[in-house]
Amino acid sequence: MSSDTALVLENVRRTFEQGGKQLEVLRGANLTVVPGEIVALVGPSGSGKSTLLHLAGLLEKPDTGDVFLAGERCGDLAEHQQTALRLKHLGFVYQYHHLLPEFSAVENVVVPQMIAGVPRDQAAVRAKALLDSLGLSDRYDHRPGILSGGEQQRVAIARALANTPALLLADEPTGNLDPHTAEGVFDALLKLSRDHGLAALVATHNPDLAKRMDRIVRLDEGVLIEG
Repeated sequence: MSSDTALVLENVRRTFEQGGKQLEVLRGANLTVVPGEIVALVGPSGSGKSTLLHLAGLLEKPDTGDVFLAGERCGDLAEHQQTALRLKHLGFVYQYHHLLPEFSAVENVVVPQMIAGVPRDQAAVRAKALLDSLGLSDRYDHRPGILSGGEQQRVAIARALANTPALLLADEPTGNLDPHTAEGVFDALLKLSRDHGLAALVATHNPDLAKRMDRIVRLDEGVLIEG
């Protein structure tokens, strides 16, 4: 598998048991995302978008099929190897920010870098640069509880990009925000992704946001369809 790809899903299948029946959520999903490409993942609620993102993020394993991250086949890797891949190559943004409430904005962006082995002083420099680029230069020392919803989500974006991932996975990143705030947060997400040349897979219910990405893939009855 080429290292020129950020993410490849090959014939991925995932089934869950529900009420004694087998529910086939993904039925041979195929997807390739290359560096610098921002892809919208759309589909109705319950169609399996979050499941697909979890598989792409190595948080779940497919029943069958292969997941390749930055050119590496992930299915046979041990858990500690998958954890190392997530730390090195992946950034996650969720609908709810999941910031550490006892830490400041800067500290929330420093922590994942320190886990990756970056010295604290160096991590703080990068954290402040990312927060600056998101319009949060006057919020370094603010804890999440006194930040607005949009500011919290911007910090979450900075945290996701802290370790310079190859792939950004976002699950309804503006879903909890009012339309005006959502637009600003999405603008910031889009700009940073493009500035850093990231590959991104963004699940969204918002058709206007989806149209602003490079292409759209639709999850329909467990199969990914272009457009």
